[in-house]
Amino acid sequence: MKAPLQIQTPRLILSCPDADDAEEIFERYANDPDVTRWVGWPRHESVADTRAFLTFSAQEWERWPAGPYLIRSRADDRLLGSSGLGFESGERAVTGYVLAKDAWGHGYATEALMAIVGLAPTIGVKRLHALCHPEHRASWRVLEKCGFVRDDSCSRRVEFPNLAPGVLTNAACYAMVLTT
Repeated sequence: MKAPLQIQTPRLILSCPDADDAEEIFERYANDPDVTRWVGWPRHESVADTRAFLTFSAQEWERWPAGPYLIRSRADDRLLGSSGLGFESGERAVTGYVLAKDAWGHGYATEALMAIVGLAPTIGVKRLHALCHPEHRASWRVLEKCGFVRDDSCSRRVEFPNLAPGVLTNAACYAMVLTT
């Protein structure tokens, strides 16, 4: 079963990105060193990097039941960030989120992630997890508000390329088991 291309929450619209979104994604968050500090992907140096992400996104949506979603404000259609699902198998997926700096502190991350958590079991996901840098307390709080529990058994060493390129760090893993 395929996920809907758009999900609405009280304040947000989550939608499948397309090629026309490249410049807006780049400008709003993908090239911002503060925004990308804690993420597991390199900050975009050019719109070409963002276009490569959009190609990857389209491939994920073709291969799996869902993929990345853009997060927009329902009030003014302003791009706030992105979230989504990355599949390890049909029943196991990883999630996360990134928000433009002016969208921090408004509860958008929690609202968007709750939408993803609600979507996941409807498309067959039984185990959902998220990795975050062990010092990024704001992410811990969002994950915990959304029902994730710290799971040291799934922690792994990953690169946070915008903090320490090439260095593997023990990432904190938060997980949940989902039921339909």
